[in-house]
This record gives sequence, structure tokens and C-alpha cells, in this order.
Amino acid sequence: MRMTDIQRCEVRPGRLVEWTLSPATVATAAGLPEDTRPPAYIQESHIRTARTVRDDGLFVPTWVGTAFDIPGRADLDALEESLRGWTLRHETLRSGFRWSGEPGDEMRRFTLDADDVSLRRVEIGDFADPAELVDYLEDRFDATADALHWPNLIYTAVVRDDSTSVYMAFDHSNVDGHSVHRIPGEIHELYAAAVAGRPIEPVPVSSYVDFCEIERTEADRIDDGHEVVARWREFVGRCDGRLPAFPVDLGLDPDAGLPTQQFLREELTDPDTAAAFEAYCRPYGGSAVGVLAATALFVHEIGGAPVYRTVVPFHTRMKSRWTDSVGWYVGGAPIEIPMTEARDFPSALRTVRAELHANRHMARMPLARVLRLLGTDFRPTSPDMYSIVSYVDARGVPGSGRWAEQKAYGLIRVSYGDQVCAWVTRLHEGLWFASRFPDTDVAGKNMRLYVERLRDVMASTAAPPVS
Repeated sequence: MRMTDIQRCEVRPGRLVEWTLSPATVATAAGLPEDTRPPAYIQESHIRTARTVRDDGLFVPTWVGTAFDIPGRADLDALEESLRGWTLRHETLRSGFRWSGEPGDEMRRFTLDADDVSLRRVEIGDFADPAELVDYLEDRFDATADALHWPNLIYTAVVRDDSTSVYMAFDHSNVDGHSVHRIPGEIHELYAAAVAGRPIEPVPVSSYVDFCEIERTEADRIDDGHEVVARWREFVGRCDGRLPAFPVDLGLDPDAGLPTQQFLREELTDPDTAAAFEAYCRPYGGSAVGVLAATALFVHEIGGAPVYRTVVPFHTRMKSRWTDSVGWYVGGAPIEIPMTEARDFPSALRTVRAELHANRHMARMPLARVLRLLGTDFRPTSPDMYSIVSYVDARGVPGSGRWAEQKAYGLIRVSYGDQVCAWVTRLHEGLWFASRFPDTDVAGKNMRLYVERLRDVMASTAAPPVS
């Protein structure tokens, strides 16, 4: 699905209905004992960062979500049954955290039993103006799907005679891009069964809460002498003691505080050019390698950096049991591309492939754990600790062939930040680009130039050779 902000996901007028966890569910959660399974390091880092930024006086929404259509005027009882059933399927959505207080200031998990989870439905009213509806939804999602608030999810539907649009938002601590991609297909399946009065056998799905415990236990076994920690220490040292930013001029004023962001979303290629690009890059590892290689060439061309350093996001669903699980299964691996070895696209492909082959395994170790062992003060001042360029081929996701007709989107909150986050997604209809970045004239100019450069490189792989 195309990644976008809520302003660009085809919001249309209609009657707004919303669901949140019920007051009875919230009251039960307040009295729950501790769940001994700890937060994942990425969850803890995200929530602590949100608290630090909030303490500095800035509210920075960081929710993610999805939007998609259901044909016709939805049966709200059936839709509610579907939303509740989907929520119960994924344990992390009924699990949250409390601060233990001084002196430990630790995060303690609590988890509701499935039988204690119910939804509260409220009919908000009719919206005739799409812009007014967008503003309302964004404000509600900001207030409800908040890292420092629990519950931190909300489901809504905009009902019309010809179609119903579903909008769902979650704090990022429980949901990653892979999770978001799977939501429309799962909800459609549950809704169709509910409307038909057809029971669906509960599908056993492995719990992200269990994964958090397994991953953290393994991460806590390493010490500062581990080879992964040593490699990160070298990498951070060569980044002047910081994690890497996007190495082009973004027009930032270091004394102006955290800047607002702007958003850019464009089609990169049609399906044929996307296929040609993939075929060209396949001997080197595929389109993900190609996107990073093209990026290395661009940042050298514009910024002049002799080495392109970045952290590459990888999923951590290393076993098939986690494939269907909702959670934040993401790690990062550092790569360094010396531009003396990446003079053109083919040599850049070879260099990126070698770096990814050597370093990809490092993404399995949570970066937050590594930073603790490095003993460096990485007190976050921005919700994004570093810039990313991500590539995902989403064509294999169940239901992806219907995303265009369902108007399905992945939602990204664009608010504040001094980093560049870019997503390239392979869809059935081609390659799409989305990015949020500092809202400056310089950053806007350079990011548009980046998109043009990506498009040119991709198009060149589809062009016939010059005779």
C-alpha cells in the first residue's frame, strides 16, 4: 500500500463512528498485576524518547496507521465484531506499560486477558467538509494513539451509502510497517465472515509480547566486548560520536529547536520499469540494494561526503512463527560505502551488496541495548534517532492485489523532526516513494532532487543499450 499522511489518503465526507477500548476494559487494566515479560528494547527506547521530548516542552505525535474502504454502508455491529476479534488476535494490542517510579524508573508491563477486552462505540456525527474531517481525525489520533497514554489505539469508520472508509491508528510501539500492511486483508476477512454469520476459527498467532521477552533475554547476554558492540563503536566513532543523519544540506538552524516536517509522496516507476530495475539489480541482491546504491551516489553528488554512512532497517521476524504477528519487529544495521569504491551504479551495487552481507546480522541485536553498552550519552532530542532509507516489496502481502480498489494506505504522522525518513515500496502498480523531512526550502529542494535521481537511475536500467 502507498505510505502517506492523512491529508493525502482520499478522505471523503460521511458519518464518523469511532471505537476505543471501553471504560470497563481500562478500569480492569488499572488493577492488573505486573506481567513479567519486559518491553522490547525498541519499545522502551521509543517511549523514553517520547517522554524526553515531552519534558523538553514539545508534543511530537508519532503514531502509525492504515486506511482502507469496505464496499457499501457498513454493518457497524459486524464491523465492531471484526475489530474486536482482530484486536484479540494480537496480544500486544491489549498490553501496556506503567512506570515503576523512583528510584528505578522502570517500565513494567501489564496485559489484559482476552475476555476482559471490549470496545466502546461512539457515533461522532456527520462531516460534510473533508478538510474538517481530516483535522478532526488527526487531532483524535494525536490524543489517543500516544506513546505516553494507554490505551493507545483507536479505530474509526466514515460511513456512506456507497462505501465505508476505515481509519485505524496505533502508537508505533505496537505496530510496524509489516503489521500495517496486513491489516486491511485481515479485517476484510473477519468482516465478510461476520456479515455472513459465518464463524471463523480463531487463527493462532504468535505473540509479540513473547518475542519481546525472548529478544531481550538474548540481548542482555552480551557485554561491551561483543563483536556487534565493537562494530557499532567503530561506526559511531566515524560518525563523530553520533548516529548518522542524511548527509546532504537540510537547511537546519542548530539554534532553532526541532523543526516541523514536510511530506513528499510520488510514484517512481510504472510496473514495467520496476520489474526492469529489479532484474538489473537481482545479481547484486535485488531492488533494496539498488535503492541504497542510488542513494549513495546521490548524497555524494549533492553533499560531497567521501563515505555514505547509514543505518539500514531490517525486519527481525527471523522465524516463520512471527510472520502473522502484529508488533514492532525492526532492527538496524550500519553500513559504510566509500565512494572511491562506488564510482558508478554497478560499482555502487557491488559495494552495497558486500556491506549488507557483512553487517545485516547486526540488526538482530537491538540498537538501544548496544547504545547502553557503548556508555555514550544518546539522550534523544528528536523522535528519529537517525535517518533511514527503507525498501519493502509488499506484493506478497495477502490482499495486496486489491489495495488500489480498496483505497488502502499506510498512514504516517508528519509532525516534527530533524532527520530524513524515506520509504520506497514495491506495489503491483510500480514503485512508490514517501518521505518526511525538515520543512525547509533547502531540504525540500534536495529531497525532490533525490526523487528525480532515483527515478533517473531506475529508468536507465530499463532503457535499451546504446548501439
